[in-house]
Amino acid sequence: MMDERQRSLSGQTYDAHAPVFLELKRRTRQLLSQYNQLAYDQKSEKRTILQAMFAKIGSNVSVGSPFICDYGCNISIGQNVSINMNCTLVDCNRITIGNNVLIASNVQIYTATHPVELHERLRADWQPDSGQYFCQTLARPVTIEDGCWIGGGVIIIPGVTIGRGSVIGAGSVVVKDIPANSLAVGNPCRVIRQINQGEPHA
Repeated sequence: MMDERQRSLSGQTYDAHAPVFLELKRRTRQLLSQYNQLAYDQKSEKRTILQAMFAKIGSNVSVGSPFICDYGCNISIGQNVSINMNCTLVDCNRITIGNNVLIASNVQIYTATHPVELHERLRADWQPDSGQYFCQTLARPVTIEDGCWIGGGVIIIPGVTIGRGSVIGAGSVVVKDIPANSLAVGNPCRVIRQINQGEPHA
């Protein structure tokens, strides 16, 4: 029988207030508090905290402050990655970021979602003293492949994959997969042309 964390990673409904998540959030909030108080040039101290928090982190990774995430342990980052200030990664499921990726300021990546239909979203048997969350929660993984550039203020919703070498224009809301080597912009985000044609891929 799956525990609540296994359920979240497998895409099933789960209790977001289960003890395993509350403990992960407590630990991660402590690490984030330490991280976001460090000076810009405290590189080694920052890396130590990121290594403790993330599932995987490659070499030459920069994460600007302030930075927010839910658990950290569901985030994997490759080599040569820059995440600018004020980014939010809601990692209730896996967030995988490849190599040679740029993520601008104010980007939001969400994996958590809820059923759209109200009768499915609310727990029929919920009681205030149950300790459970009153809504049903789901989580879908997000993947940003090698060589992508995510512009400022982009929102990426649960379940999206952004293909290798693609660029997402500032302010876009990415609601479905973006093919490799695409320039995509807008709300909802749409491919406007192919890029990297005839050039070495990142």
